[in-house]
Amino acid sequence: MRHVLFAAALLAAAPAFAQSPSIQVDLPWARATAPNAKAGGVFMTLTDSGAPDKLVAASSPVAGMVEVHRTVNENGVMKMLPVDAIELAPGTKVILAPGGYHVMLMDLKRQLKQGETFPLTLSFAKAAPVTVMVKVEAPGASGPGHDMHSMPGMTTAPKP
Repeated sequence: MRHVLFAAALLAAAPAFAQSPSIQVDLPWARATAPNAKAGGVFMTLTDSGAPDKLVAASSPVAGMVEVHRTVNENGVMKMLPVDAIELAPGTKVILAPGGYHVMLMDLKRQLKQGETFPLTLSFAKAAPVTVMVKVEAPGASGPGHDMHSMPGMTTAPKP
């Protein structure tokens, strides 16, 4: 009976993190969108415990197109630009967060509503793909219930 309860507890925690043998994905989340919004962002923490790797692509059934992006300030104008990859160094946590690197959902097929979840598959240069369940937070949320930037030992993705 204990094993069944333990397995049930692990399954209940599945939306909070997922991992391949070398890449762990923690706290994947997105902001709720307006009813007719065509774009949204996904944020998370990636930890590479194997050889150096790169996040190179993502996909989700909730969007027609998904890209890895970064936010840049060009002469006072904030822009979101696609990137070829996000470098992952062994033992380093890389935070994808509002205002920095993120996964961009474009051509949304439906509204992202607070409290729901949806699948997102991350593809890496070396590691096997990882599918996570993304939790939708409130519109304008800065994180999944707390400020991830203040967590010890975490860094944001390096600028290219």
